[in-house]
Amino acid sequence: MMTLDFNYFLRQLKEGVNINETCFYFNDDPAEEEHYLGYVADSANSYWVGYCDVKDGAEFKTAEELVDAPIFNGKSLKERWKNVRICSIESFPLDDWMECMEHV
Repeated sequence: MMTLDFNYFLRQLKEGVNINETCFYFNDDPAEEEHYLGYVADSANSYWVGYCDVKDGAEFKTAEELVDAPIFNGKSLKERWKNVRICSIESFPLDDWMECMEHV
């Protein structure tokens, strides 16, 4: 498994359950540059993204703002989701994360 259903992923992100750091790349990127996003509780901007169009990354108040922001070559994560390949979540390969971690 290399990706998740977008709505399932968004639900996990919105709830912030075991999803602090997600590493992924876009399969339509020949360099397969890795990007990171996650959730940190108790922060004014709990949702964050690294390695995107914003030089030092970006922070957002909501998961929806994060997935709708046009910060991946001018497109949003939502727009590019069909090309997302997840490397790891919480440092676990995706299959292990699905099997071992709590989900909502």
